[in-house]
Amino acid sequence: MEPDTLRRVTAADEKLPIKMLAGRLLVRIPDKDAERRSSGGILIPATAQISKRLVWAEVVALGQNVRSAEVGDRVLFSPEDRYEVEVGGSDYIMLRERDLHAVAASRIEASTGLYL
Repeated sequence: MEPDTLRRVTAADEKLPIKMLAGRLLVRIPDKDAERRSSGGILIPATAQISKRLVWAEVVALGQNVRSAEVGDRVLFSPEDRYEVEVGGSDYIMLRERDLHAVAASRIEASTGLYL
């Protein structure tokens, strides 16, 4: 693998040399997503159980076969499809590319994806 294609994880202002394999992604869920407010202003804690709610996270590292996302993108996935891992004292989630439901990035053109 060429040095410029090696993707790294940044944790606590330190570059950690982690080479992701195949179609795997390492993501971080922002702390602000732990709690949320309903449209009526009610604070909903992170521990509240909501059936089948998908979660947004930021991609911090990718395997060489991942095509649909890049480092820094936000991805949507089911919390049931995740594996948690600690790297350098920070918690991350390991996902498969096939478990992604959506990718949000500024480079993506605004479109509904529907053909009328």
